[in-house]
Amino acid sequence: MSHYDFIIMGAGAAGLLLADALGKDAFFASKSILILEKGFKSQNDRTWCYWEKGKGDFDSLIHKKWDNIYVAGKKLRLSTSIAPYAYKMIQGIDFYKYYVSKVKSYTNVTWVQEQVDGVEENENTVLVKTEKNVYSGEVIFNSIFDSGSLKQQKEFPVLQQHFLGWFIQTEKPVFDPEKATFMDFSIPQKGNTRFMYVLPFSESEALVEYTLFSEKLLKKEVYEKAIASYMVEEYNNVSYQIMEKEFGTIPMTCYPFHKRNTERIFYIGIAGGWAKPSTGFTFYNTSKQVKALVDHLKQDKSLTQFHKKNRFHFYDMLLLDVLSSHNHKGRSIFESLFKKRKASLILKFLDNETSIWEELKVMNACPKFPFLRALLNRMF
Repeated sequence: MSHYDFIIMGAGAAGLLLADALGKDAFFASKSILILEKGFKSQNDRTWCYWEKGKGDFDSLIHKKWDNIYVAGKKLRLSTSIAPYAYKMIQGIDFYKYYVSKVKSYTNVTWVQEQVDGVEENENTVLVKTEKNVYSGEVIFNSIFDSGSLKQQKEFPVLQQHFLGWFIQTEKPVFDPEKATFMDFSIPQKGNTRFMYVLPFSESEALVEYTLFSEKLLKKEVYEKAIASYMVEEYNNVSYQIMEKEFGTIPMTCYPFHKRNTERIFYIGIAGGWAKPSTGFTFYNTSKQVKALVDHLKQDKSLTQFHKKNRFHFYDMLLLDVLSSHNHKGRSIFESLFKKRKASLILKFLDNETSIWEELKVMNACPKFPFLRALLNRMF
């Protein structure tokens, strides 16, 4: 049986960023690291987007960035700069090519392509079982998401950010490549929070995505029919080809994933609750969490002490309580926010970086009654 200091289960964004952070840091040079990943990481299976000020760690991988966004609703049509931020997009395949190669080059990292079948924690070690082997580790970083714990509890609402997107090439130029459609709520809501999301790469190429914040997924044809209708209504029924498709779902919940952590098993990425509960944005927060986790490991602190709850967690919880009880209210909430406050302030708030005064300004722009009712329900 092979033994390792660290075992990372899953080589998605969280697993690869953590493996890279450990592998390149001289502090961990004597530590043996195993990565267990069932796939080849050779497909463009997702895109990651985030907003950031100035230059960043991932700029060399950026496929496209935008300095302006468009937000629409029932009574809103807003095109605006997001300065000092830029909205940045990374394609999954570019991320994988770079980080898989980099991680495999570290002499203390072993990459094994096997599917994890089970984990057993003992007093002095953890056993990780695959279809072929059993590995033992001092510390396990698990990025494999299991929804079972969410379904077994009722205290914290669980919505999904679910989406289907088409990478489209049009016959003639119709897109504005300098402006990303961040949220277009002008489409039929049908009792949910539904919006279109458009990332234009050129005047004739874009990712057009139908996105919902709701409890249940839809049939594939419902997403696709909505995209087709949007292309007719918003882009004058222009002829186009579908080059690629993507589908995804991200849990939106304030469920305390960190409570499953032990001294030897630590959950990362979506499995660790690193997705922003109120929006589903995960990538940039994951990069920040990885840096903080590495610093935590260097201080030889218990992994059970890593999580720090802040006031933004409470804000997220109230929004999810509102959307769980009244799922259709998402449009009016976001429309009111973007109508009354600068986009840069909203993005700063969603990044958990605002001051108390700025947060009061954001809250004052929201419809009051739904949040007051959610607050009272939580209190009593």
